[in-house]
Amino acid sequence: MLSTFEIEPTERQRGTVIWMHGLGASNHDFDPIIPELRAPYLRFIFPAAPVRPVTINGGMKMPAWYDILTFDDPPLREQEADVRDAERDIVALIERERERGVAPSQVVLAGFSQGGAMALHVGLRTPEALAGVLVLSAYLLLPQRFDQERTAASAQAPVLFGHGRYDGVVPFGLGKAAHDRLEKAGYTTRWAAFDMEHSLCLQEVSLIASWLAERFPAPAAG
Repeated sequence: MLSTFEIEPTERQRGTVIWMHGLGASNHDFDPIIPELRAPYLRFIFPAAPVRPVTINGGMKMPAWYDILTFDDPPLREQEADVRDAERDIVALIERERERGVAPSQVVLAGFSQGGAMALHVGLRTPEALAGVLVLSAYLLLPQRFDQERTAASAQAPVLFGHGRYDGVVPFGLGKAAHDRLEKAGYTTRWAAFDMEHSLCLQEVSLIASWLAERFPAPAAG
C-alpha cells in the first residue's frame, strides 16, 4: 500500500478524494488549498509516489508515478510498466475506501500533472462508476489503449479538466486533446482554461470547490 497523508472529515462524511501529486513533488503539496475547498464532509487522501529515476531529468531519482522517456508525442512517451504499477496502487486505495465504508461511487480521483494523468488513467478503467475525476494540467496516458481498455462504468463519472493557457510543462493542447477525446467518446466532461502556467490559481481552486459540492450534495433535511 502506498504511503499516504490523510485529512479526515470534520462533518458527517459524504465521500473521499484521492489526490495524486505531480512529478518530483510531495504528497503535502496541496495541503494549503484544502481549507479553500470548503469540503469538511470529505476525506482527502494524498498518496506519495515511489522514488524512481526519471529519464527526461537525466535519470535523477525523484517521486514519480512513472518514468517519462521523452517529451515527444505518445505512444512512446511513458514507461508503460510503471503506469500499470501505479494503476494497481491507486486501485488498492479505492478498495481500501470500500473497506472503510466508502463506495467507489463516493470516490473522486484527482491529480495534478503526472498525478492528474494517473487519475484519468485509472478513472477510465474502473469497473464501477466513480463520483468524478479531476484532471489538473495533465493528459491522456497510453492513448493507444483508450478504446479497448475504457469501461462502460467510467463514462458515468463526470470529468473536470483544468489547464493553464501558458503551461510550458504539459502543453495546453495536450490537455485539450484529452478532453476532446473523452467528449467525443460520450463522457460528461468540462474544460476550464486559466491564464496561468503549470500551476493552480485561485479561480481554479474556486471551480474545484464548486465542482466537489456538486458531486457531494448535502443530504435532504429530515
